Amino acid sequence: MIPYGGFWWRVLAYILDAIILQIASSVVGGIFGVGLALPLTGLGAAEETTIGTMMFGVFGVTLIINWLYFAIMESSKLQATVGKLAVGVVVTDLKGERLTFARATGRYFGKILSGVVLCIGYIMVAFTERKQGLHDLVAGTLVYKTRDPGQLYDNREVFA
Repeated sequence: MIPYGGFWWRVLAYILDAIILQIASSVVGGIFGVGLALPLTGLGAAEETTIGTMMFGVFGVTLIINWLYFAIMESSKLQATVGKLAVGVVVTDLKGERLTFARATGRYFGKILSGVVLCIGYIMVAFTERKQGLHDLVAGTLVYKTRDPGQLYDNREVFA
């Protein structure tokens, strides 16, 4: 039997994904000319409003990039993000099959619930029987410690 992906494997995978996404967000911020020094420029109220609007726009673009990264990668044939691939975990539905894009999207936005109150939804991974966080329970997903999703199910007839 293949074990479930535990808490620390998932934390390590998320750290790797966060590094990748931070690089992507920095590129997007660089394209739009938004840097950390902008609030320190001492501009007037009109300029601050423009900068605030620009920062909000970059936040929105970053949210979309993060959502698409997780949803597309987890619903792909790989069934994992780059970080998950690196540590050897895959995401499946409750039957061990590949996620649909809609289920992967629900899982991504369910992570907001997992982090709302002191990240208890994430900490649940360490204590639930099937190593599910709140976002996994909401989306009906499981994380397995394997690099090959094909090991999770076998469609051959037992008595052929």
